[in-house]
Formats: sequence, C-alpha cells, structure tokens
Amino acid sequence: MLELRNIYKTWQPRRGELRQLLSNISLTVQPGQTVAILGPSGSGKSTLLKIVAGLESLDAGAVLLDGTDITLLAPERRHFALMFQDFALFPHLNVQDNVAFGLVEQRVPRLEARAQSRAMLERFGMQAFATSRVEQLSGGEQQRVALARALITRPRVLLLDEPFSALDAQLRVQLREEFRSHIAQHQMAVLWVTHDEAEAHAMGDLELRLNP
Repeated sequence: MLELRNIYKTWQPRRGELRQLLSNISLTVQPGQTVAILGPSGSGKSTLLKIVAGLESLDAGAVLLDGTDITLLAPERRHFALMFQDFALFPHLNVQDNVAFGLVEQRVPRLEARAQSRAMLERFGMQAFATSRVEQLSGGEQQRVALARALITRPRVLLLDEPFSALDAQLRVQLREEFRSHIAQHQMAVLWVTHDEAEAHAMGDLELRLNP
C-alpha cells in the first residue's frame, strides 16, 4: 500500500515570489488500485510523481510503503517504475534492450531478460521493432516501448505521467484494457497523471484533482 501524508511543496519561479505548489496532499493507494491525478499545467502533478519516486524533495509530509516511511529512501532502492512524457529511452540500446534494462539491473540473466522483453513487446504490438534503434521509431512507437519497460519489472508502485499522450484513440482504448489487466494481475499501486477527463474516469478507481 502506498500512502502520502500531508505533502507540502513550494516552488519559486526564476523571477517571482515563492509560492505553494502542493498543499496538504494526502491519499492512499491500495495494491491493484489506480488513482488518476488531474489538474491544469502548473498544478504540481508531475512534481508529485517525482516526490513519490524520490527524485524531488518535499518541504513537509511523508511517503510510506506498507506503513514504512520511505521519504528519505534513494530512488533506486524504492523499485518503483516511473514513466514521464519524454519517455527517457536509452539511445545507445535497441528496443528490446531498453525494455529489458530493468530486469538486467535486477540481475536477471541477459538472455532471459531479452526473452521476457520480446514477450512484452508482443503484447504492445512492437515485436517487429525488437532490434531497431529507438531513434528510428515514431513518437507513438517510442511511447509503447516506454510503457513496456515500465511494466516488465512488475513494480509494486507504477507512476505514469500522461502515458497515452502520443497514441491514437484506438490504441488508447486497447492499452487501457491491457493496463487494467496488468495492474490487477500484479497488484500494483498506480498513480496516473492525465489531463484527459475521459481517460481519468476510465482508468481511475479514485481521482485526485490538483489546483494551481
């Protein structure tokens, strides 16, 4: 179970006064549950994900996993999966090795990691691109690779920032079903940032709306 307790975060623009970005944010995400986070640009949605991932500090509050305070735990020790809008794929690795990367980091033998990677790519309709370089892919194809990489390690907590933004409507609907199945099967706690009200209603068991 992921729990956020009274999260506060201030922010200061380059030329501007200090302002409150996140104020008293509290929520609980059970295993297998998805919380959709809505709000306009500048409301702190992506910042909240970074705080949960351990990539950004908070001013007050706590992040807990199964009742243990992990606020100060290093990101790599949390074993959460995080996907941002820029995908952050590795240009020096081909598609299958991008997807397999997290498994290799977990000391899964490389041949087994690649086999699991190809199976995951097939679920996303990307098996034909396994040996392609990521720069050869379209934006939508890169997004599917990033989604496959986020899911393959079966993280306890999955953090997604606009995960379907580069995909067409038909593929969005298809992947919603895929994600529902995967989240339920592996009992992941999910924070899903989106500006799309329909997507939030379709994917979120609960919704958190942030205001600037």
